[in-house]
Amino acid sequence: MSEKIKLEVISRRKALSLFGLAATLSLAAPAMVLTASDAEAQQAAPPAGGQTAAPAGPQTGTERRQARRTRRVERRVGRRQARQKGREKRRELRGTAPKT
Repeated sequence: MSEKIKLEVISRRKALSLFGLAATLSLAAPAMVLTASDAEAQQAAPPAGGQTAAPAGPQTGTERRQARRTRRVERRVGRRQARQKGREKRRELRGTAPKT
């Protein structure tokens, strides 16, 4: 009963860590409340007519990256074919050109 209550001086470091913890909890609490709702995700309605239409564009990053790679490969193949046709044409012209 005769215990003396000792007041402890809080250092700046402890005060700042407590302030940071309080700020973190104040930001995390609303996020936890929002994620704990009972609402379900809405499903996209199928298009009219029963046909599944292709999406307007790729939705995920992986799909966008794959589309870029596909376009790049197609351009590369087109350039390669154009070079090959040009070489064949030049070879034909050399074979039919008069020799002097």
